[in-house]
Parts: sequence; C-alpha cells; structure tokens
Amino acid sequence: MKQYTWIRQLHRWLSILFTLTVVANFVAMAMGEPPAWLVYSPLPPLFLMLFSGLYMFVQPYFAGRRAAGQA
Repeated sequence: MKQYTWIRQLHRWLSILFTLTVVANFVAMAMGEPPAWLVYSPLPPLFLMLFSGLYMFVQPYFAGRRAAGQA
C-alpha cells in the first residue's frame, strides 16, 4: 500500500504542474504568439498523469485478485 500513496501524491503534483502550464499558455496567448516550447509544455505532465491515473485505476482490480489468490 505504501507504493500506492507515493503514486497518488505524484499524480496530485503533476496535476498542479499541468494546471500551471495551461494557465501560462493562456497568459502567453493573450500577449501574442507564444513560443512552441510553451505551447507544448502541458503535454509531458499530461502524459505522466495518464500513466499514473491508469495505474491507480487498475490497482483495486489487481488487489482483489491478489487477495482472492491468497485465500
């Protein structure tokens, strides 16, 4: 269960980082044409959130199988 908690915490921090990069994009677009690196900056945290979110999604299913196998 310890492993699950650090992934949940990582997912939360990634969501904060993702939100900040999206806000930075809107601010930059309001000032003119933003550079390409800023436009694509939300993608790395988004993909990491995809993988951590999928991992957290399937955890209960695998935990149920493990508990059934031990019984």
